[in-house]
Amino acid sequence: MLKVPYRSEVADASALPVDYQRMLQIVKAAGGPVMVKEVGAELGIDASVPGRLEPLCGKLSKLAARGWLYKLPNGTYRIRP
Repeated sequence: MLKVPYRSEVADASALPVDYQRMLQIVKAAGGPVMVKEVGAELGIDASVPGRLEPLCGKLSKLAARGWLYKLPNGTYRIRP
């Protein structure tokens, strides 16, 4: 079983791990496209340290690849309707 299931395979976001649910909430609350560093700031990640946001970027990309988010060409993310 995948840690992050495809959106089409589960009823809602409650099937996701808690940290991924929190990321979805942050993107949804933004009301529009959001950058990785903005999500990181909400999670309390210090973006001034090089490489600190890379794991978060990977998690957001995984959410986009599995249908939970849209990844826009400019590198921002937004919630799928």
